[in-house]
Amino acid sequence: MSLRSLASKRCTIKKLNAKFLSPCTDFCRKSSSFSTTVSPIHFRENSHFFSAHQSLQWRKRISSFARYFHSTPAARLSNLALDPKVGSEFEDDDGTMNEFLSRFVWIMRKNLFQVYPDSDKQTIDGMLLIIVSKVVSELEKGGLEHMLDGSAVSASEDFSEDLWKTVWEVSNIVLEDMSKERRKEKMKACLQSEEVKEMCRFAGEVGVRGDMLRELRIKWAREKMEEDELYESLEQLREEEADEEEETEGKALKEREEVDAAEKKPKVVTLPKRKGKIRYKIYGLDLSEPKWEEVANKIHEAGEVIWPKEPKPITGKCKLVTEKILSLKEEDEPSTLLAEWVELLQPSRVDWINLLDRLKERNAPLYLKVAEIALTEESFRTNIHDYSKLIDIHAQENRLEDAERILKKMNENGIPADALVASVLVHMYSKAGNLERAREAFESLRSQGFQPDMNLFNSMILACVNAGQPKMGEAIMREMETIGIKPAEEIYLALLRSFAQRGDVGGVGRISTTMQFAGFQPSMELYTLLVEAYGKAGDPDQARSTFDQMRKLGHKPDDECTANMIAAYGKKNLLDKALDLLLNLESSGFEPGVATYTVLVDWLGKLQLINEAEQLLGKIAQLGEAPPFKIQVSLCDMYARAGVEKKALQALGVLESRKEELEPDEFERVIRSLVDGGFVQSANRTYRIMKDMGYAPSEALKVKLEASQAFRHTSMR
Repeated sequence: MSLRSLASKRCTIKKLNAKFLSPCTDFCRKSSSFSTTVSPIHFRENSHFFSAHQSLQWRKRISSFARYFHSTPAARLSNLALDPKVGSEFEDDDGTMNEFLSRFVWIMRKNLFQVYPDSDKQTIDGMLLIIVSKVVSELEKGGLEHMLDGSAVSASEDFSEDLWKTVWEVSNIVLEDMSKERRKEKMKACLQSEEVKEMCRFAGEVGVRGDMLRELRIKWAREKMEEDELYESLEQLREEEADEEEETEGKALKEREEVDAAEKKPKVVTLPKRKGKIRYKIYGLDLSEPKWEEVANKIHEAGEVIWPKEPKPITGKCKLVTEKILSLKEEDEPSTLLAEWVELLQPSRVDWINLLDRLKERNAPLYLKVAEIALTEESFRTNIHDYSKLIDIHAQENRLEDAERILKKMNENGIPADALVASVLVHMYSKAGNLERAREAFESLRSQGFQPDMNLFNSMILACVNAGQPKMGEAIMREMETIGIKPAEEIYLALLRSFAQRGDVGGVGRISTTMQFAGFQPSMELYTLLVEAYGKAGDPDQARSTFDQMRKLGHKPDDECTANMIAAYGKKNLLDKALDLLLNLESSGFEPGVATYTVLVDWLGKLQLINEAEQLLGKIAQLGEAPPFKIQVSLCDMYARAGVEKKALQALGVLESRKEELEPDEFERVIRSLVDGGFVQSANRTYRIMKDMGYAPSEALKVKLEASQAFRHTSMR
């Protein structure tokens, strides 16, 4: 609904039929008494709904409303309707006026229904038509400013004063809503402006992500909007001043033309020519040099790579091919469909990334296949971070071969491994137990000048421990301490455990002393490892001294620590001291567990005390726990030496089913016991298994097997 159409409708109200005119005429007659009906609800000027302060504030907003319409050509559309060119320039302003009138009618209709609940819709429409026509006519005359004058309101022939106040109040509400909508649209435009995007790109480069980046983007957009509004207001002031100056100059020029029209010559005003180049500085830095132009171009090119454009729209056949790619199964080969997709779309890097992101959400294994194929595509613009990302994914899933294949492709393409790739390789090889490759990656990091962090040091130390090189791990730990990185307690305990398993009392002492200087208090686990180290070193007296010291400090020995102490006595076959210790502990409330019974079974088995050992096996079963796997070594050794074939072969079968868990010395013990018990054929089979596992048998074992075979051939003759 435009202003012209509303004005024309006002002129044609009289042509309505009698049924429609009667309520409208009655509304006009009753307009003077309209305030009597409405004022108790909304419009009593002396009430708290319309205080003096609110009236003043409201008058200011209506004044700005009037200035807004004066600043747009919409109020003069009736004068411009004859010129189609000029009228087309103000279609947007006509839309603004339509929005205002639509909102005005919507709210005013509700008010009229509340005041006249008995009137039908046709009557209310007639009232609205008269009110809107009057509002439009006032806007065409010059706005609503003159209606703020009380004398003008009281002199109105159409409506009462309170009715006009209702019109002003509704107009105020409408203007507030429209202002909010305009600011919302401006905010959306500012969020998508290049300046805000550029600042977001920079924030993303320095590591700002998530909610913080979102808040910064809104803050920058709000500042951009305020800046634009400031410039708009300044521009409006400039135009107003220019209009005033133009009007003043026009009057002065007209006067001068009347005085000396014949001698008047047009005066041409030009800017003076500048000599030399423009030079400008920021904080003393001369930015007029040519090199800064090159820097700006490089920054722009880098920005296009870091913050790419939106992906291309996918339609038609390309969309069908994309859906086929997304619906592929893990075992399918995507190369053919990808080639067709590339030919149809001609993708850029952002299109590839969009496809990979969708694949990652729907089918992670297929994502890895497509990502590996994308590395060879020129349009993907592969960089080292793409390789490192895939290597890291494979490394986390312990897929060593796949990670090494990606690494090989990267090296073949002439891309050297950076610090990020080297870090991933250190963690991967350390986790896989490949100490040599982990050291290569670790040294590559340091050769690039990169200082390893605590996680890398921890990975290297654990790799050394798992590879049976605790001294090398200790050296790395000393390096950590030198550069000021304090190792965690778990690292100390891992080194202690490795030294203790090898019976290296010196290494255990050094690590325990270092732990105390680092501020770690002696724990139960520390004493357990110390007892184990002394026991495996064959020093049961020192092990017992450490055990007693632990008890004096208030630590109650657990099952594992007691088992280590019993094993230390077992090294020297001090069965009486072991039994005294157990009786002493049981008197203080200690109950042996699986670990202690396992050590005792092994000891009694070596002594060929089969009945006693089997009784202890029964006690393990009474505890409700399954015997540990390593106890089968003791049972196989005991039954084989005793010649109990059935039980010996039964234990041997359990060991062969889990041969990967056996150590070389355990293989040799089983083979020796089988030879001593006369089970030479089983001993030879176990010997072949040991060699297949990659373990080198000792010379003594080879001699024993050869001697048993020679004796067997001699006895057969």
